[in-house]
Amino acid sequence: MTVLTRSVAERLVPETGTYALDASHSTVDFVARHLVVAKVRGTFTGVAGTLTVGAEPEDSNLQVTIDMSSVNTREEGRDTHLRSADFFDVANYPEMHYVSTSVRPVGDQWVIDGELTVHGVSKLVPLKVEFLGGVADPWGGERIAFSANAEIDREDFGLTWNAALEAGGVVVSRNIKIEIEAEFVRQP
Repeated sequence: MTVLTRSVAERLVPETGTYALDASHSTVDFVARHLVVAKVRGTFTGVAGTLTVGAEPEDSNLQVTIDMSSVNTREEGRDTHLRSADFFDVANYPEMHYVSTSVRPVGDQWVIDGELTVHGVSKLVPLKVEFLGGVADPWGGERIAFSANAEIDREDFGLTWNAALEAGGVVVSRNIKIEIEAEFVRQP
């Protein structure tokens, strides 16, 4: 096994190579404000992706596809509403895509700039990324892990459904936090 990490400009980075996302050990979550005061969390379970780490970290790229029907907020009625034309319109837009356009160091972390496509709309979304390290697994594989987060305005993607509250405010916030824990396996 090769060593999975090295130091470049005081930053921990993975070894070069191509890595496949291990969906069973990864989460793509979102957080929205509900009724102004509460937070509602959801996750997408149908996630696939590939990370190619370049000789220079800035030459790396990431591609992720998410099955929008896999949304899970632990409330079937809400999940059905999210899949409907009011929100994701899964019948017409079954997948969400993220394709990186650049990788850059910022402080002691990294930012992956990329194009997020949701509901047929593409926008540049920077992901703040922390590389957590690498390890040889018990099955002869090599794994690397990351934490990442971003915030988007869902209305930028045409997800505009809402309802006004009598006391002021709305049912669902415009700003959505994205929280990712990703584990990748090196490909031969």
